[in-house]
Amino acid sequence: MSGDLFSIRMHSNLEGAHISGCERLAPVDRVESLAAAMVRRALQHPKGQADCLSLTIEAVSPASVQTTSLLDLTTIRAADYHQGRRMAAELLQRAGVSALAVASAVGYMAAGAAPGGTSMRGAMLVDAVDGTRLEPDPSRGVRASRMDLSESAETELRQRLALRGLDNPHVREALVLATKVMSAPGIVAELCWSDDPDYTAGYVASREYGYVRFAHLKPHGEERGGRAFFVCRQEVELEPLIAYLERSVLLITEVGEIGGPVDWEDV
Repeated sequence: MSGDLFSIRMHSNLEGAHISGCERLAPVDRVESLAAAMVRRALQHPKGQADCLSLTIEAVSPASVQTTSLLDLTTIRAADYHQGRRMAAELLQRAGVSALAVASAVGYMAAGAAPGGTSMRGAMLVDAVDGTRLEPDPSRGVRASRMDLSESAETELRQRLALRGLDNPHVREALVLATKVMSAPGIVAELCWSDDPDYTAGYVASREYGYVRFAHLKPHGEERGGRAFFVCRQEVELEPLIAYLERSVLLITEVGEIGGPVDWEDV
């Protein structure tokens, strides 16, 4: 990926509820094809055809682009979502999140973290010690934005994920997003599971353990999902943190380790 970049971002709703979102960084010669793919995605979503679609395309200043390496990926075997959540909770505590904060985040995500018990557009910001929610808008949450893989890193990642049977948009996009989140100051860890009803997997991300994927973190057919970013409030002020997550530009140029499935005891 070379030359000037554009940030391409899509958000879509159905009957007022968020159903899909994605984004890319791309040179001008890829903007049209990527934008068209995003529109198709919104119109062919498992939850239904979007009735409201927002597509934003903005030029990115080359001087604003930071680069980094992708988090390492590990997959943990889990028999069902109950076991997956137990292991995810333990891993979050190993990473520095209190049991209280873990329970708070899991409870909100399982019940629907937005008002009315629906999924949020963005993520919760959760105090890593006492579990207090810190995001200014509990409906919108906080969005990690303006991040992507370079073309060479994307090619390498897709080849290596394919060897593990994991080359799909859920994994690729979540890896990129988690890498952006874990590059932010004051973030301790992240917990996520999808709001797509047919996708039960989720992950825990941290600097120490990388991106740890669990095949089951919610029951099949469940539409409630979301993200929790666990924050150490002693290390960062919220306004600069949110600005970093939503406005800074991060291009991932190197791929980390892509590990095969392992048992919990081997983590």
